[in-house]
Amino acid sequence: MRYNQSRMGTFSQPTTGSAWRDLLMLARYRITHIDRPAWRRFFQALLALGLAFFLALYSTALRESGRIELAAWMAGLSLLLAGIVSFKVVPYLARRTALERWMMKIEYEFTREGAVYLTIIIVIAVAALNTGNNLLFIILASLLAGILVSGILSKIVLSQLELEFVLPDHIFAEQPMISRLTLQNLKWVFPSFSITVSTRDPAKVKGKKQAALKPARQILDEPVYVPYIPHRSSVTQHVELTFPRRGRYTQEGFRVSTQFPFGFLRKAHEVPSKQEILVLPNVQPTEEFYEILPLISGEVESFYKGRGHDLYAIRDYAESDSARHVDWKASAKAQQLKVREFTREDERRLVLVFDAVLPGAEVKILAKFEKAVTFCACLAWHFYEINAQMQFLSEGFETPMAPSGEIIYSVLETLALIEPTVPPTAPLDNLLTRVASAALGFNIILTCQPRGSIPTNLWGSSYLIFIDSL
Repeated sequence: MRYNQSRMGTFSQPTTGSAWRDLLMLARYRITHIDRPAWRRFFQALLALGLAFFLALYSTALRESGRIELAAWMAGLSLLLAGIVSFKVVPYLARRTALERWMMKIEYEFTREGAVYLTIIIVIAVAALNTGNNLLFIILASLLAGILVSGILSKIVLSQLELEFVLPDHIFAEQPMISRLTLQNLKWVFPSFSITVSTRDPAKVKGKKQAALKPARQILDEPVYVPYIPHRSSVTQHVELTFPRRGRYTQEGFRVSTQFPFGFLRKAHEVPSKQEILVLPNVQPTEEFYEILPLISGEVESFYKGRGHDLYAIRDYAESDSARHVDWKASAKAQQLKVREFTREDERRLVLVFDAVLPGAEVKILAKFEKAVTFCACLAWHFYEINAQMQFLSEGFETPMAPSGEIIYSVLETLALIEPTVPPTAPLDNLLTRVASAALGFNIILTCQPRGSIPTNLWGSSYLIFIDSL
């Protein structure tokens, strides 16, 4: 199909017969895609308004002829038809036109100054109606015009704004971080004044939404004020945020409001923008960390003693192993290739275990559990800084033995969402038993289990930190 479209939407003369068929198909497409319900409502409104106009004229004729009662009924029916059209048909048609963008949902809230202003209007209105003084009517009209002008200007200020809220990739609890909030004014002529961006108020959401939003922790806890945004420009505000606890934070949307120009009304517009972030545990060293870290280092050094030539273990051959480390005697005995592993190679092979099983749900135990999560995050971050080989184990999550830089954020994300669990039904089916049978390296275990329930073979190859002692 070849045709040229002009700026006014008309088409030039087609050059082939196929172009006529294309235009005919386009016309059929437009006819079949007519908004039939809207047109039906439109003609029903015309018919109802025409009938209301006829009834109004008829009621006038009846009144002049002296039939007052019937004239009143005709006038009331005329007003009823006009009211039905005003409240039922006109808003329906407006939502299907370009007015829909103009008639965005705006909430109005009186400020303290606005309440005083409205009281003055009511007093002057009562005085004007009682006295019939023209000067009072002029003052009342000026006051009402102020409210009208305020509504129009505030609507212009809030229209055609784009909001962007950017957060860092990794966020840690109890550590200040800088986010970026950008407001862009897309209007060609008018600037925007006195804009406040805040979080949506969950208390205003009714029904199930209120129950879902009430326990959720919001991302933006303080409002952000932007005094002026030029037309076709953007303004960026850097907002400092601090999240007190680890876990998931959600933002259902933002509330963009203004009191411009007079401050009598606070006009607000809800911007739906669902966001979700994961706040990692705090990795800043605590007092308990400084006290226990030297003890852990001493245990690790005593476990991996030697100068790099002492035999640590004999294991199965892997493709990456050197042939000079093959133990031929052990290979002949086991009927498969075995290699020798020395102490220097496993000097930093550490297994970090977090046992989330708690015997109870008391507030004191839960507070110690949060301390244990923070302590475990500090340990993982310490091993990441010294570039140790690390594996992390918890109930339902396990990483491979790898350089800590490759798994550190997976570990912290798991710790950010970890919650206490109930003891297993089978005593032998627990995390510590599986760790004891694996024997992958030196274990650092955080647990709330009693000392008598720890497998005996873990005491020689592990450093145990009991949660109730933190």
